[in-house]
Amino acid sequence: MFLRKDDLVVVLSGKDKGKKGKVLVADPKNGKVIVEGVNVAKCHVKARRPGEQSGIIKKETPIYASKLQRVCPKCDKPTRLAHTFLKDGKKVRVCKKCGEAI
Repeated sequence: MFLRKDDLVVVLSGKDKGKKGKVLVADPKNGKVIVEGVNVAKCHVKARRPGEQSGIIKKETPIYASKLQRVCPKCDKPTRLAHTFLKDGKKVRVCKKCGEAI
C-alpha cells in the first residue's frame, strides 16, 4: 500500500470529498486507513463502571486507500508517488509533480 502512518492525504470521493487529514492507522491487509477527521461516525457508549459517563462519541472509521491521495509537503498538491534509489542504495518516495523526496 502506498500510504503510511503520519502521511497527509486528501479525500478524492465520497461524502468527505476534498477534506485533508493525517493518517492515524494504516491496514495494508484490508487496503484501508483511518484518517483524522474523515469518515466520522457517532458511537453510542454505555457506562461500564460506576461513575463512568455514558453518551455519544465521534469516532473515525476506516476508509479505502484508493479514495485517498498523498499531499506533497513541498508543493502542497495532491500527487502520486514514485520510488527512486539514492546513491547509497536507499529507496525513497518522491513526489511526481515537483520531484521532492517525501
